[in-house]
Amino acid sequence: MNSSIFRTNLAVPFFLFTVFVLSTVHCGHVSAGPLEDGQKSYRQGDFASALKLLRPLAKQGNEAAQFDLGNMYESGQGVPQDHIEAAIWFRKAADQGMALAQTKLGTLYANGRGGVSQSYEQSAKWFRKAADQGYADAQHSLGFSYSYAVGVKRDHAEAAKWYRKSAEQGYSIAQLALGLSYMRGHGVPKDAVEAAKWFRRAADQGMAAAQYRLGQAYAVDWGRLQDLTQAARWYHKAADQGHSDAQYCLGGMYANGDGIDQDYAQAYMWFSLAASKFHDKAPVERDAIATKMTAAQLATAQKLVREWKAK
Repeated sequence: MNSSIFRTNLAVPFFLFTVFVLSTVHCGHVSAGPLEDGQKSYRQGDFASALKLLRPLAKQGNEAAQFDLGNMYESGQGVPQDHIEAAIWFRKAADQGMALAQTKLGTLYANGRGGVSQSYEQSAKWFRKAADQGYADAQHSLGFSYSYAVGVKRDHAEAAKWYRKSAEQGYSIAQLALGLSYMRGHGVPKDAVEAAKWFRRAADQGMAAAQYRLGQAYAVDWGRLQDLTQAARWYHKAADQGHSDAQYCLGGMYANGDGIDQDYAQAYMWFSLAASKFHDKAPVERDAIATKMTAAQLATAQKLVREWKAK
């Protein structure tokens, strides 16, 4: 990897399996009644009422109530936090085929928190069940499992297959992962144009790591995509969100006037911000640029650092 550009990997947590919904599930076959009232109480923060309404339904086998109760135990909302109890209720809903619950159960096994025994084999098993139903979160997670041999044998082609299924549903993390697969030639032919296409889809959703990768694609002469103005634009978007590698690269572009007007104060600011996040090369670059600045310029740059806030 190039020292100034290809520093970071996917830049997402080991498993990003937080379900992107409030921990209430509305099933089309359930009419208004205790379930709906319990879920409404949950959304309003009235956990005592939610528990009173949802627990009886969960015990009766209502999968949505089981899932909600599992979430309450996982988060400690209205009940003492208890990951084992959460796993019990997620398992009940998962056994009925609920993809959300299967993904949550896979997450608990992957992370092994709160007394739940870590089992990558079990996590992969439950991710597959949800992935086979078309659930994008689980498809990405199963792809990740194949990429990094987590509970399954490493298989980049299988990983790319699941990333694609998830990415085509608009799941930004999978779009980034599929872009990286094309960038590295893992499970798919190496293809700069395809990599940039998937980075762009995730970047357009505001994902800093994808914006950084898209900046990379434009910054280097890779697949004849080089466009330093576009590189600076996408680095800036990621840097504005606090992405340290993008901040470092943007600092270099300001220092050299690559694709953007040369500005030592801006270069100093971005190098300083990257250094504050322990970027290993940023302090050297910051100190080097400082030697080219007047005292007034340095004072201005240091003020910019103090006043900067992530967008």
